[in-house]
Amino acid sequence: MPRKSPLGTLVALGGGDDDAMLAMLTDMLPAPTAPVEIVTTASSNPGRSSRGYQDSLHDLGCRSVHHLRADERHPADTEENLKRLERAAMVFFTGGDQERITEFWQQTRALAVLADRYRHDAAFIVAGTSAGAAVLPDCMIVEGHGARSLTKGGLRTATGLGLLGEVYLDQHFAERGRFSRLAHAVVQHPMRLGLGLGQETGIIVRGGQEAEVFGDGVVMVVDGQHLHGSNLGRIGRGEPIAGQDLRVHVLVSGQRLNLHSRQVVGNQ
Repeated sequence: MPRKSPLGTLVALGGGDDDAMLAMLTDMLPAPTAPVEIVTTASSNPGRSSRGYQDSLHDLGCRSVHHLRADERHPADTEENLKRLERAAMVFFTGGDQERITEFWQQTRALAVLADRYRHDAAFIVAGTSAGAAVLPDCMIVEGHGARSLTKGGLRTATGLGLLGEVYLDQHFAERGRFSRLAHAVVQHPMRLGLGLGQETGIIVRGGQEAEVFGDGVVMVVDGQHLHGSNLGRIGRGEPIAGQDLRVHVLVSGQRLNLHSRQVVGNQ
């Protein structure tokens, strides 16, 4: 039986200045008193990171913004955390190191609650910026730099939080020259759609079906469904990869991509 599409909304930003995204998220909340949880697991300075987001959201009119800790000293599965995740209207993952998020969230009741809310609650929002965006799908890119990422062994991926299936979300995309590693990731798993999010740019996914682009930059799509000629199965470590007929789209604010048919809607 096909997996049912989630009812909730997912918002992912490619990093950079979050102000416009936070204003947009505030407008998406049902009321100023709707509870918002800031998750700083990825951050090297969780207190400062949380205070910055709390202050910004308060300035935008949000009256119920809280810091949800899950790290070395704060288990994700406290009863208080689980209750707060059940009540939250939005859960926001900050940037930093995405592998810290998977380290402290995977196989927890907290993630199960988050995923259940996302799947079954149409009013629920999960959002993330930078590393907090990259971790949201079922698989994430965690390492790959420059030309080396176009060689076998020059890319490393890991399991993400699993809220979005068959998609890679790569952040700071144009600014840090990450096309090579996203292309490699799609050659390696052609049925996973690659989405490269520029800074101050991102996607809104409603109902797991369609990704709408927002922001000032571009989202680059790498589609491998027609890929052929991949040499990954017959080359050694350090040798260059090959593949033909990758399809690439460059999308801007207001355009939408159907994640299943892979068709682009809306022209600029």
